[in-house]
Amino acid sequence: MTTSLPAPSSFGGLLRAWRTRRRLSQEHLAAEALVSTRHLSYLETSKAAPSREMVLRLSKPLGLPLRERNQLLLAAGFAPHYAQRPLDDPALRAAREAIDTVLSGHDPNPALAVDRLWNLHAANPTAQRLMASVHAELLSAPVNVLRLSLHPLGLAPRIENYSEWRAHLLARLRREADLSPDGALHDLHRELVAFPAPPGSLRHVPDGAERPPIVIPLRLHTPAGGLNLLSTTTVFGTPLDVTLSELAIESFFPADRATAERLRVLSHGP
Repeated sequence: MTTSLPAPSSFGGLLRAWRTRRRLSQEHLAAEALVSTRHLSYLETSKAAPSREMVLRLSKPLGLPLRERNQLLLAAGFAPHYAQRPLDDPALRAAREAIDTVLSGHDPNPALAVDRLWNLHAANPTAQRLMASVHAELLSAPVNVLRLSLHPLGLAPRIENYSEWRAHLLARLRREADLSPDGALHDLHRELVAFPAPPGSLRHVPDGAERPPIVIPLRLHTPAGGLNLLSTTTVFGTPLDVTLSELAIESFFPADRATAERLRVLSHGP
């Protein structure tokens, strides 16, 4: 089982830990970063000190998130390169407006903006109406949308294909946790796995009994009727701020005409 990265005390130890986590050989990483294998070995063993440019150059083939690139710079003795501002910072006003435009423009289909820990930052009116019926304790900030989805007091009793949707969410979260040094994602995964399932929702499907779907839809029961939803994820293409780099917009689309019509009804509220 992959666990969180340890906290090496040196740049070399942290670089080696990331290279190992990414399953890259020294030769592969050196070739990608356009440095010699010997120099990379010296960096990992602290026989050589990196320049600021070298740290950033190595970060790219390692596929490090901006947050982790800053940590690698700090370990090498340099100041962070990427700003990390709160979303309400005036400098991020254009980004906030872009998020609001995407969310409102997606109505009557549900859409929401979440951070790297799946905490909710914004939701359009239809998404808010779908979440309104869950227990109040799940709506206290910070609202975690994965917890809200799978908690027995959340949306779980209303998810008609709970078994498939749960497996999809847990697999996605586990992949993200395995690629991140942040233990909070592993903690969240363990928490969600322990949630009891709604009665009768975890059915066993014999091998070959059903053809695997191309995508896993979310089938949700609502007062307006059943919804059959497909989801997509949108991220900022070239962010230079840590907060923006970790934001994603989860958008849901109707998988059939009946769902499209029911979403139009829901968007107008009760």
